Amino acid sequence: MQRPFYITTPIYYVNDRPHIGHAYTTIAADLLVRYQKLTGRETFFLTGTDEHGTKIAEAAEKAGVEPKAFCDQVVQHFKKSWQNLLVSYDGFIRTTDQKHINSVRKLLTILNDARTESGEPIIYSGTYEGLYCTACEKFLTERELVDGVCPDHKIPPTVLKEKNYFFRLSAYLDKLKKLIETDQLMIRPQERRREVLGLFEQGLTDFSASREKVKWGIPLPYDSSQVAYVWIEALSNYISGIGYGDDEDQFDKWWRNAETVHLMAKDILKFHCIWWPAMLMAAGLPIPDKIFLHGYFTVDGEKMSKTLGNQIDPNDMIEQFGPDATRYLLQTQYPFGADGDIQKSRFVAKYNSDLANDLGNLVSRVAKMIMASFDGKLPKPAESLDGGDEIIAEAEKLPETVMAHINKFKILAAIEAVLGLVRTANRFFDTNAPWKLVKNGSPDKAGGVLYICAEAIRIIATLISPVMPSKSLEILGVLGLGDEALSLDNARTFYYLEPGCKIKIKGSVFPRLKDEKKKDKTEKKIIDNNLLDTSEFARAEMVVAEVISAERVEGADRLLKLQIDIGSEKRQIVAGVAQFYTPEEITGKKIVVVKNLKPAKIRGVESNGILLAAKKGKKLCLVVPEGDLPPGAAIN
Repeated sequence: MQRPFYITTPIYYVNDRPHIGHAYTTIAADLLVRYQKLTGRETFFLTGTDEHGTKIAEAAEKAGVEPKAFCDQVVQHFKKSWQNLLVSYDGFIRTTDQKHINSVRKLLTILNDARTESGEPIIYSGTYEGLYCTACEKFLTERELVDGVCPDHKIPPTVLKEKNYFFRLSAYLDKLKKLIETDQLMIRPQERRREVLGLFEQGLTDFSASREKVKWGIPLPYDSSQVAYVWIEALSNYISGIGYGDDEDQFDKWWRNAETVHLMAKDILKFHCIWWPAMLMAAGLPIPDKIFLHGYFTVDGEKMSKTLGNQIDPNDMIEQFGPDATRYLLQTQYPFGADGDIQKSRFVAKYNSDLANDLGNLVSRVAKMIMASFDGKLPKPAESLDGGDEIIAEAEKLPETVMAHINKFKILAAIEAVLGLVRTANRFFDTNAPWKLVKNGSPDKAGGVLYICAEAIRIIATLISPVMPSKSLEILGVLGLGDEALSLDNARTFYYLEPGCKIKIKGSVFPRLKDEKKKDKTEKKIIDNNLLDTSEFARAEMVVAEVISAERVEGADRLLKLQIDIGSEKRQIVAGVAQFYTPEEITGKKIVVVKNLKPAKIRGVESNGILLAAKKGKKLCLVVPEGDLPPGAAIN
C-alpha cells in the first residue's frame, strides 16, 4: 500500500499580485498531485501566502491601509488566480491565520527548550551586525553580493545592528550533510543537490531566529519584544497547514506517515535545504523526503520584471487561451527543473500545433466520422489493421512511462510521451483511411480503425487530465464518459469502451487561434498611423489630463481605452501602452495629452487625442506633469 502523498508550494509574498512565476510553480504542484490521484493514492496539496515582515508592512503603508487589511485584499487575487487556473489545493495557509500563529509559537517554545547533545541551548541571544536585504527579507554576506548589491533585487543591502536570538545551526550540520549525501533527504535536480553540498564547504553559520526592529510579525513566546524571523516563521507553514499544534492526527498522517515533497524555485535553496531540516531535527520532527527546486526563467529572453513591463498576468493568458491551454503552455516551454525561456511570442503557434492541429483534430475527425458513418455509435473492434498492434502496444505502455517520468519530476517528458500517442493515432488514422474503407465497402474494417482511435483518445484524455483537467473531461464526454473513467487502472486497460456507446461532438475542443505576430504588426501599423509627425508637433496643444478609468480594448494586446478629464470636458482616447501599464496602474494618473487632433478610430474604437510617452528599448514610461497641476493645464 502506498503512503499518502503530501506536496507543498512555497508560500507567496502578498506585496504584489500573482504573476506567471507564481503560477508556474503552483500549476506544477497541482499537476503532480493530480497524477498521484490517478493511481488512487491519498493526497494533500498545500499552498498559501506569506504575510509578515518589513516588506509587507511597507507595501501596506504605501497603500494607506493596515497590514492585515492589505493582506486580506491581495490574498483574494491569489485565490482567484488559482481558481481560474483550475488549481485544486486541499489547504491554503495564511501566516496571519491564528492556527499558524499558534503552531509557530509551539515550535519556537520547543526549540527554545531544546539542547544539543553537549547541553548547549539551541536558541541563544546575541547581537547581530550585518547586511540585510528588505526585498528578500534575508541577511546577506559580502560574498553573496554582486558589485555591492543584492544579486536578485539589484539594490544595496542595509547595515543592521540589533539584538537577536540565534538558532544553533552548527550543531546539526554534520548530521544534515550525511542525510543529503545518502539521499535520506533527497534534493533534486542533481545540480541543486551539489549546490547545497557546496554550501557546507563554504562554511555555514548560526542564523537569526528573531528580529528586534520588525513589528509586523509573530512575537516570540519567550520574549514579546522580538518577533520570529520571517524565514523561521514562513518555513513553519509546511507543518502548521496540516495540523501541527492543532490536530495531531492530521499532522501524523500527512507529515510523519506520508511521502513529503516541497516544490519551489532555486532562489530559496539554502532556507529549505539547510535551515528547515535543521529546525525540524532540533524539534524532534521528521525531515521532508524530497525537495525539488526548479530553475529560473526569462520571458522572450529577458528577466521578468515590473520595471521592464514584461510580467505576465496568468489571467491575461486565461483570457486568450483558456485555463487548460494556459497550464499546458506554461509547462511545455522547457524541461521542468532547468533554467529556461518562456517564449510568449510562440504561445499561439504552440497552441495551434499541439492542441488544435494534433489533439483537437484527432478528437474531431474520429468523432465526426463515427457520427456520420456509424449513426453516432462506437463501432466494434476489428482484426488485421495496418499498425493496429503497434498503437495498442504503445497505448498499454504509456501509463507506466508517464508515471515513471512524473515520479522523477520530468513533467515535460511525461507530456511529450502522451503527445507521442496523439501523433501515432493520427498517423494510424491517415494510413488506414477509414473514409476510403467505408466508400470501398469495408465498413467493419473502418469501424475497427475508429474503435482503436477512440480508445487511444480515451487513454490520452486520462493521462493528460492532470495538465488540462477541464478539457480532458470534455474529450471524455465526446466518448460518453465522465470523471469516473479517470484512473491509471482504466488507462492501462485497452478495449475499455463498449461498442455501441454514443459518440457526440458539437464543436472543436481546441479551436484554432489567429497568428498573434500578424495581429501585432497590424496593431503597430494602426498605432503608428495615429502618431504625430514632426511638422504637426509644433501645432500640438498639450494639456494635463487625469485618467478617470481604463480598460483593455477587446482583441488587442497593446491597447488600452482611457476615459480622461482635460478640465473643459471628458474624452476617450486609445493608447498603445497595455504591455507596460495595467488598467489599474494607469487609472488615477495625471498624464499629458495632445487634444487638438481629429478623432480617429483604432480597432473600431474612437480615440480623441493621444498621450505622450517616452520609450527606450523595451521600456516605456508615461510623460507626467510635475507638481499638482489640474486637468486642462496647458503644457508649453
